[in-house]
Amino acid sequence: EPGPSVYVHPRTLAAYRLKAGDMITVSSRRGRIELQARAAPGMQEDLIFIPFAYVEAAANLLTNPKLDPFGKIPEFKFCAVKIAAVS
Repeated sequence: EPGPSVYVHPRTLAAYRLKAGDMITVSSRRGRIELQARAAPGMQEDLIFIPFAYVEAAANLLTNPKLDPFGKIPEFKFCAVKIAAVS
């Protein structure tokens, strides 16, 4: 990908009145980032995937920085988010 993107099932995009190629905001209680939506029919509905490759839309801004008590690994793999069109 040439820039930051978020992968979303087409039915989830439609439920939010979004489409592939739209710029969307992904937000959690910890932060928000803007990315381009990509339709991903192989994704589970109501889940999204954001690659961790772009500093300009760093997915870890959305996640919990708390460390696992045993492995000392940050909780960067999942978090609850909202998606919306960029306004």
